Amino acid sequence: MAKRFDPSTLELQEKLVVVNRVSKTVKGGRIARFAALMIVGDGAGHVGYGLGKAAEVPEAIRKGIEDAKKNMIEVSLYGNTIPHDVLGEYGAGSVLLRPASEGTGIIAGKTVRAVVELAGIKNIRAKSLRSNNPTNVVKATFEGLRMLRTVNEVAKTRGIESDKVL
Repeated sequence: MAKRFDPSTLELQEKLVVVNRVSKTVKGGRIARFAALMIVGDGAGHVGYGLGKAAEVPEAIRKGIEDAKKNMIEVSLYGNTIPHDVLGEYGAGSVLLRPASEGTGIIAGKTVRAVVELAGIKNIRAKSLRSNNPTNVVKATFEGLRMLRTVNEVAKTRGIESDKVL
């Protein structure tokens, strides 16, 4: 299903999606911390996301990048778009991804846009359908991208030639 690859061999770009200030109430008062949601990708079909939590923002970002490198996937691309429509769901988040013709660009909200840009997708239409929580939207987008299959991959799975798939 998913091929293993070493993220250290890729030239990765990083993008910060959101930073949340969270606090924990203890006997002595409140302890404030930060949670950073990060996306990393090489712009050629490899992308990952990670959540880092720390007392300071730069440390949370660093941890998020490390986590994102561990959660990388390979996306099946068809030219510079995706091979077919897909609906990714995670928790209350649901994201519809549709291929688009050359010159369309990325028509998506800022959270989905961050993921597809770093995955190397240039033409796509996307709609976040339910939750607008950035964490759930990112995870739903990844579920959708994980489900993508090209004609050649489907043919190989079925054990037939690619021109007979349909």
